[in-house]
Amino acid sequence: MNNVILVGRLTQNPEIVEIDDSRKVTAVILAVNRNFKNADGIYETDFIRCILWNSMASTTTEYCHVGDVIGVKGRLQTSKYEDENKKVHYITDVIAERVTFLSTNKKNVINSEKTIEE
Repeated sequence: MNNVILVGRLTQNPEIVEIDDSRKVTAVILAVNRNFKNADGIYETDFIRCILWNSMASTTTEYCHVGDVIGVKGRLQTSKYEDENKKVHYITDVIAERVTFLSTNKKNVINSEKTIEE
């Protein structure tokens, strides 16, 4: 089973990109705090790239901005590429299947929960 659930803050404003066949996509980076402290007594943060498609991408771009808290339910997807030195690199993304706005400053959505599914 390949399921991921994350809650975190957006590290930048989402920007939508339209693919040649009229599909819409945005990649957001979520800052997700770990639920334990390190040896120095500090909560560490992971920065996780999430890919949102079509209506999720459009609605998130419209309503969410840097610092807003969102929840993402999705799946992991790994891809690879080869650089100019023939070294293989792997990239793991979360492909969103559901996005929930947990806090946003946009009028009409403030402090409410809005869920978008693909």
